[in-house]
Amino acid sequence: MTEILAKIGGAEEAAALAGIIMAFIGVCAFFTTVVTEGLKSIRPVNRMPTKLVCYIVALVITPLVFVAAMAYMDQPVEWFMVFASFLASFVVAKVSMSGWDDIAELTTRLIR
Repeated sequence: MTEILAKIGGAEEAAALAGIIMAFIGVCAFFTTVVTEGLKSIRPVNRMPTKLVCYIVALVITPLVFVAAMAYMDQPVEWFMVFASFLASFVVAKVSMSGWDDIAELTTRLIR
């Protein structure tokens, strides 16, 4: 992590890091949405509120994707990075839930 922080020197590096973070959140939100919709086809899970299922799935998927990405980049994983990925999972869940609400709203407007 210190190597990553040392690379952030100017605005260009900060913008590149912001893009990587946004891409990470987008990928995790996509996987969270797909898994949540798949789990909602299971009867006991379907009885649970969708938002709760989405939060649980995001809490599982986001750290897994983060650890996989760090392994792919050959970077060490430290405890605070895993903790940060747990915090990011709440953002991922909100993006996932809002995305489906927006798609549902557009579908009802366009298809009658």
